[in-house]
Amino acid sequence: MKQKNNIFLMLTSIIIAIMLIPLIDIIGELLSKPSENWEHIKEYLLLDYISDTILVTIPSMILALIIGVSLAWFISVYDFPFRNLLKWGLILPLAIPPYIGAYTYSGIVSYTGFIQTFLRNTLNIEANPKFFDIFSINGSVFIFTIFLYPYIYMIVRSYISNNSASIIENARLLGEKGTGIFFRIFLPISRGAIVAGTSLVMLEILSDYGVVSYFGVQTFSSAIFSSWFNFSDTNSAVRLSGILLLVVFIIITFEKLLRGNKNFSQTNSKIRQIKRKQLGSKSSFFVYFFGLTVFFLGFILPVGQLIYWAFLSYKDVLNIDFLKLIFNSIFIAIVSTIFIVIASLIIGNSTRLSKKMTSKLYSKITLMGYSIPGAIISITVILFFVDLDNILNFFIKHIGIQNINFTFSLSIYMLIFGYFIRFLGVGYQAVESGYEKNGKKFYEASKILGKNDVKTFFLIDIPMLKNAIIASFALVFVDIIKELPLALILRPFNFNTLSTKVFNYANDEMIIEASIPSLFIIFVTIIVIIFLNNMGRKKKKNVYENK
Repeated sequence: MKQKNNIFLMLTSIIIAIMLIPLIDIIGELLSKPSENWEHIKEYLLLDYISDTILVTIPSMILALIIGVSLAWFISVYDFPFRNLLKWGLILPLAIPPYIGAYTYSGIVSYTGFIQTFLRNTLNIEANPKFFDIFSINGSVFIFTIFLYPYIYMIVRSYISNNSASIIENARLLGEKGTGIFFRIFLPISRGAIVAGTSLVMLEILSDYGVVSYFGVQTFSSAIFSSWFNFSDTNSAVRLSGILLLVVFIIITFEKLLRGNKNFSQTNSKIRQIKRKQLGSKSSFFVYFFGLTVFFLGFILPVGQLIYWAFLSYKDVLNIDFLKLIFNSIFIAIVSTIFIVIASLIIGNSTRLSKKMTSKLYSKITLMGYSIPGAIISITVILFFVDLDNILNFFIKHIGIQNINFTFSLSIYMLIFGYFIRFLGVGYQAVESGYEKNGKKFYEASKILGKNDVKTFFLIDIPMLKNAIIASFALVFVDIIKELPLALILRPFNFNTLSTKVFNYANDEMIIEASIPSLFIIFVTIIVIIFLNNMGRKKKKNVYENK
């Protein structure tokens, strides 16, 4: 066992080192002398960046929290007409990246868009254009709320289904009404799930560039891009990244404190479904209307608009260049995902078998990338690859070779490396859950039967982790397909993905043409969501049957 631990711990150490080395450049820049542009930003713009970031993040978080928690409660605890439709339909807004939602809604609410045209031509109402001004902080809050609430909805609903059945039913037997159960019992015991989902929403907002840049909102993310692209000011971009990184660290620490201060545990490990209570006709109408409105705004309306635009633009968009976009997106996603899944398996195995604190620390560092906004990762990767090129070229010339010149900083490797850092945590969490489920007993049995360390890993562990590997691959793949900030900064010259093409179309005021690549991204994401839901449903069914 010791040999295997050493092998996998060594490989894990190499992977973690590769992840952390780029941060050295960030630290070096932060310690260097500030640029003149930074002095201007600090004096005149920094407070605006802080205020806009707060004004977008806090309201979006609160509204997503209210919608996600309330819908998870109604769907899990009550029965009403068309409940199953909403149960799965309310997840689907997650298939639409916020930047696609922003571009779509800008067309929907414009003067010539569906809503204002309907009001003028059908209802004979001339609406005040200011009411439909989505290019604002309020517009950003709406977009983030309606497309990110599923993070909270899914996590909280899963928690209710798996952990709260006996508690809620006992409260009912003791005479507690629905409102009392919600506020006095459900919210306290679900605090960890609620905080986890809300933290994900906050991190997604802080990482966003597509929405805020299109709507002209000056958050930290858009400021970092502006310093990098518009002014070629690495120093200011790094300093803004450092501030944002500090904010993210505070959020994560605060989340741990909130989740760790109190612990609620089940004395009965038996998992069973909640006996849902039938709602009355008036309550059913309210809940269904509320859920359907959210579903309509978050999925039906934007997707319907995109499909309509697709019929208008398919002749101009569907060509050999679009096929190349699909190939680029799928190719980069598959290659990056393979590296991530392999690294996740290595780290997961090391963490499972080793009792050293180093191994546990590595597992925490693995999750760090998903918490860091894409703009920050992009800058660290660029600085790292520029330094790598300089070191390699100096070494090659030093040994007398003059005809070779390394330019990794202009290659696709930079984008793959950026995805690796950003999404390793996503792949690792899925694999880690598989390792925890399997435990060590099969590994130990294999060792007793004389299998060596590597054979045990490939012949025993990998086959038993099949479902976890598939889930890990699917989650990482779809995240990469949807991702925008990394692709914008790290892609090689003349290399576009579906997400960057959507961004370019929107910036060129060609929103209609952006519909087809947007629909492809949404379609791929929906397939993965359905696939993972089916896997989860089969797993839950097996658990109930075994119990």
